[in-house]
Amino acid sequence: MDMSDAVIVNSSRLKSIVWNDFDRVKKGDTFVAICRHCKKKLSGSSTSGTSHLRNHLIRCQRRSTNGIAPYFSGREKKKEGSLALVTIDQEQKKDEVLSLVNLRYEQEQIKSKPVSIGDNSLDQRRSQFDLARMIILHNYPLTMVEHVGFKIFVRNLQPLFELVTYNKVEADCMEIYAKEKQKVYEILDKLPGKISVTADVWTASGNSAYLSLTANYIDEDWQLKKKILNFVSVDPSHTEEMHSEVIMTCLMDWDIDHLLNHMVQDALESLCEITQKIRESIRYVKSSEATNSMFSELAQEVQVESKKCLCIDNPLKWNLTYFMLEVALEYRKVFSCLRERDPVNMKFLLSDLEWDRMSAITSFLKLFVEVTNVFMRSKYPTANIFFPEICDIHLQLIEWCKNPDDYISSLAAKMRKKFEDYWDKCSLGLAVAAMLDPRFKMKLLEYYYPQLYGDSASELIDDVFECIKSLYNEHSVVSPLASSLDQGLDWQVSGIPASGKDSRDRLMGFDKFLHETSQSEGSSSDLDKYLEEPLFPRNVDFNILNWWKVHTPRYPILSMMARNILGIPISKVAAESAFDTGGRVLDHNWSSLPPTTIQALMCSQDWIRSELES
Repeated sequence: MDMSDAVIVNSSRLKSIVWNDFDRVKKGDTFVAICRHCKKKLSGSSTSGTSHLRNHLIRCQRRSTNGIAPYFSGREKKKEGSLALVTIDQEQKKDEVLSLVNLRYEQEQIKSKPVSIGDNSLDQRRSQFDLARMIILHNYPLTMVEHVGFKIFVRNLQPLFELVTYNKVEADCMEIYAKEKQKVYEILDKLPGKISVTADVWTASGNSAYLSLTANYIDEDWQLKKKILNFVSVDPSHTEEMHSEVIMTCLMDWDIDHLLNHMVQDALESLCEITQKIRESIRYVKSSEATNSMFSELAQEVQVESKKCLCIDNPLKWNLTYFMLEVALEYRKVFSCLRERDPVNMKFLLSDLEWDRMSAITSFLKLFVEVTNVFMRSKYPTANIFFPEICDIHLQLIEWCKNPDDYISSLAAKMRKKFEDYWDKCSLGLAVAAMLDPRFKMKLLEYYYPQLYGDSASELIDDVFECIKSLYNEHSVVSPLASSLDQGLDWQVSGIPASGKDSRDRLMGFDKFLHETSQSEGSSSDLDKYLEEPLFPRNVDFNILNWWKVHTPRYPILSMMARNILGIPISKVAAESAFDTGGRVLDHNWSSLPPTTIQALMCSQDWIRSELES
């Protein structure tokens, strides 16, 4: 705009303090406000107000930030410590054109004090940590802080924020890790019960591998929790061997995911050629509208009532392979008719034997899908819920081994061998966990063991009960209640008077006699009372941890045992990866980082997420 003939307007009506930094000029019928510092032209019309002028002064690079406070009106001031949101007026948006060439990002040393604007402030350090936490939480690459688009966004959003470098944000992440690690150690140190440690193997790009260690426990409020303890680099050439060794040596030998995955892979390998034929057959049906219509007509002719659609599976999700095979089985007659109708193009027809074998093995997969869904969908995935499902797998494997087709029975025997290796190591612990479920107690063992072991069931149930009593006795020794009772009896049994007690109490001998006779007669323990009382009614939304929380006063020793046993994880796979055919993979954004940085990011992410969830 040519301002050669513009006239400066001096009016007593201009009361706002912003006019100390602007000249209001008139060009024809248009009023323009010109910044006295940078000479920028903005709307000076009385209908435009002065908010856009105040906003300009806040950002004006040729004007010192000192003295900006007066330009905040009373209604625009926020409470102390809140974040100031600066509005950009429409006139300004039109005038300002973003130029990458003219953007200047000055990297200065971080100030120790917040930059204040009136009653509003920018806490540089807090903002830097917020940025680092965002990167940690969402798996963002650390290099994002040096992306041009990110710099432009931050500069326009908050000009006072001093942009950070890659090295600085990495250092902030390491500092967050150190602080969060200390908090985790303090939490674990105060736990009322024990922790169970699980391990998992991760693969990363560049043929590298990592081992994560996770603490699983039930906190003081009877909530099931887990926190990662460490995430360390390992030799990638031994990942499978290491994974098997880890699973079989620690408390992690209860991990059902590893077992199910191995049995599923056995089933899928046995169906490899058949599965490929089914994929090619479905591709042919879907290859054209005419072929698809022909398939639908044949389905009506042979009276197939299924409404499910044929679809190609995703080999990385084994449940999707199962669904593909299940639907194909429902259209078995239709595929045979299609071969007769179009023998030239329909080249991948299965024989009757192949269809029968696919049907049998798909039933295996169906059971594994159902069991996995029970584990994944449970609101309270404590150790007690797994026993009946694992017993059902055991019973089915016994039946599958009786199949007259040697191909099927040999596959079942192969899976059964892996299952029994798992069962031998964890069945006792799973049985103890089932006993601690007030809906089942010992009755679940009395139901399943005769089916599994026949005449030997009674002896094995006795073995489980002896283990339960042994565990109970161990907990009674360390129980705070037991300690307080022993201390309370010390003065009676030993003859040492308690404070305020008459040393000439002639019934002290009676107290000693009472203690000895009650020990010999055997008073009813927590365990005895628990097993003698009726079963709790079964319902879908039963929360066993809440039950034990409520009944801790009644069963103080047994509740301590329940806290330690029920907190042992049986499944550690996240719901979204429950059906993955591969292992856990490190995010590609972080795979190339130094191992110590990956450790800090992975651990911190787990801790921050668990804090947000709680």
